[in-house]
Amino acid sequence: MKTYSAKPSDITKKWVLIDAEGMVLGRLASIIALRLRGKHKPEFTPHMDTGDNIIVINAEKVALTGRNKAKDSIFYWHTGHPGGIKQRSKGELLAGKFPERVIEKAVERMLPEGTLGRTCFGNLRVYKGKDHPHEAQQPELLDVAAMNSKNKRVK
Repeated sequence: MKTYSAKPSDITKKWVLIDAEGMVLGRLASIIALRLRGKHKPEFTPHMDTGDNIIVINAEKVALTGRNKAKDSIFYWHTGHPGGIKQRSKGELLAGKFPERVIEKAVERMLPEGTLGRTCFGNLRVYKGKDHPHEAQQPELLDVAAMNSKNKRVK
């Protein structure tokens, strides 16, 4: 039996809509990364982009677990200048101007490094509100909360 390897003509990409309201960040990011890679499909091929296009709405309403994760979980970056280390916590990012960056960073770090990971990451669109400009693609709703009771944070 030969190993199946998908050709670009065999790949079909769907559009999937995910509502992030009340979802646990890490569990949501792992499901998004799995779907971006295409590992949920039987025709998955490791060296091809077989994943779907994902739209995430309500990014500012994502839930963080743990007592102080919003305060203690910190993103670091460097400006390139001496002493240019910068930091911002996840709570500050979620309360700030671009709360969608928390989900983007979580998903980006779950994808492979290199050209394939960057290509897959390009199929992700995250919006902080309910509105998105992709109605013409007719995305199908993926209910992540129904997959597992731990995916949704109940207060």
